[in-house]
Amino acid sequence: MKNRFGHHFRALLSEALKQLYSTDINPNDISFQETKKEFSGDITLVVFPFTKFSKKSPEQTAQDLGAYLSENSGLTENFNVVKGFLNISIKNEFWLAYFKDIAHDLKSVLTDDQPKQGAESTLMVEYSSPNTNKPLHLGHVRNNLLGLSVSKILKAAGHKVIMVNLVNDRGVHICKSMLAWQKFGKGETPESSGLKGDHLVGKYYVLYDQKLKEEIAGLVKEGMQQEDAEKNASLSQEVQEMLRKWEANDAEVISLWKKMNSWVYKGFDETYKNLGVSFDKIYYESETYLLGKKIVNEGLEAGAFYKKDDGSVWVDLADAGLDQKVLLRSDGTSVYITQDMGTAQLRFDEYPNLQKLIYVVGNEQDYHFKVLIEIFKKLKRSWAGGLHHLSYGMVDLPSGKMKSREGTVVDADELIKEITESAEMTTKALGKLDNYDDAAAKKLYHDLGMGALKYFILKVDPKKRMLFNPAESIDLNGNTGPFIQYTYARIKSVLAKGAGQLDNKAFESLSISPEEKALIRILYDYPATIRSAAEAMSPAQIANYAYELAKAYNHFYHDHIIVDSADGLRTSFRLNLSQSVAFTIQHALDLLGISAPERM
Repeated sequence: MKNRFGHHFRALLSEALKQLYSTDINPNDISFQETKKEFSGDITLVVFPFTKFSKKSPEQTAQDLGAYLSENSGLTENFNVVKGFLNISIKNEFWLAYFKDIAHDLKSVLTDDQPKQGAESTLMVEYSSPNTNKPLHLGHVRNNLLGLSVSKILKAAGHKVIMVNLVNDRGVHICKSMLAWQKFGKGETPESSGLKGDHLVGKYYVLYDQKLKEEIAGLVKEGMQQEDAEKNASLSQEVQEMLRKWEANDAEVISLWKKMNSWVYKGFDETYKNLGVSFDKIYYESETYLLGKKIVNEGLEAGAFYKKDDGSVWVDLADAGLDQKVLLRSDGTSVYITQDMGTAQLRFDEYPNLQKLIYVVGNEQDYHFKVLIEIFKKLKRSWAGGLHHLSYGMVDLPSGKMKSREGTVVDADELIKEITESAEMTTKALGKLDNYDDAAAKKLYHDLGMGALKYFILKVDPKKRMLFNPAESIDLNGNTGPFIQYTYARIKSVLAKGAGQLDNKAFESLSISPEEKALIRILYDYPATIRSAAEAMSPAQIANYAYELAKAYNHFYHDHIIVDSADGLRTSFRLNLSQSVAFTIQHALDLLGISAPERM
């Protein structure tokens, strides 16, 4: 819709400041905010910045500006002043005119005519990044859901987005699982054990840790110091030797590595499918670490890095307020950051127009990414400033922090299974399965379970640490995924009841209730919410929006008759309003990776 009130009032306010106080301010430098719920109004202007021009109190300045807007704007219903805040109410005619536009074209609810801030960019989002020594767990679930949702939101905001996964398929941790299977596995396979491949390999990762602790305890008991015991334990030495053999391309070690990794990939694919997660491209650390080693050697020759007497290569980042960081071990093997260097270089080489590479990684790696960025600044890469760490908080359980090597994690597959079963029990208890065959019912349980899981995780700001409680997530009431899904299904039922009565869209002459205005007002905010969520890379903003919209619709639904045979125009208006809300809820849920069931 042309000349929506944001542009209108910014331009008008700029003229007001010029007329009243003889000052020129660019309209784009003026911003309004949504009026707080406890006050009357639709938009609010903070007037304190303008008192230096008016030479008056904030209250008097607000009165001056409010009076000017009322006299010169055809959109202002009224205004009020609360201290230094000017609250403006917009005429219902505006909301009806806006609604008529989106009712004619539902997709227009996704866009507005705000000025675009420069050319849209090509972004790459890396998420998941699992190790091939264990199955995905709850921490990976948050990572995957964040990465997918952020990618979808950035796309909705107009960016080109490349979604990638980096599989950490090499290194000492992978060798731990391999060595334990080699020594203690007795040829066990996923087929012989009945375990998913990633679970089988994870079993041996835990077993390695257990066997190592037993060996170290035995050495300490024999009189060896703890630190010496950890170094001299045969398992520690054997796993380092296996890593050296891997990097030397030893045929036997490579064969074992390929076999066990193939088990893991098959398991990962099943978990990704159940989570609804996908990627445009998958990178493997085994294919990028050599490029990283090459970059280290180039940096060494250029004087950006230095070599110690033992042959290890380091970078000194003291000038950036960081520490010294090893880049290659004394035996020539690479460390974790080496492959990240190779992968980053590879991506900017492959995608010359790439403006930003976004790493979705937990906040325990904050220092790692500060180091990575500073390394590329030292190497004078023009794109170093385009590396961005989307740091998110860890997921805790009521029982405490998870530890992979001790086997105390919440397994992603078990979590999906349990929350789907919980959705099944809840649905059956409410008696909402009329006319469902087994396949449809099974899909509904999965959609509800995943909606519960995804929404519970994504409604929390990514930066915050969170406590995951499965029982709370599945509730059909309150701020949950199933509540929003149920609202969508309710609207679809209303639309089915009123089928054939959506044709009349001449709504300008209608009066609208506060509940109807509230819904249109929330619909109006959706494009700005997408932009804000994209800028902050926060799916929580979309989740909160979807909940507020669903909550407002339920208030409207309970307070008004929607399909009224005695009032065709009103029925058509409310059905169109319902349809617009359903479209927007479905779109918002999709940005969160959540399905919207047509019936529940």
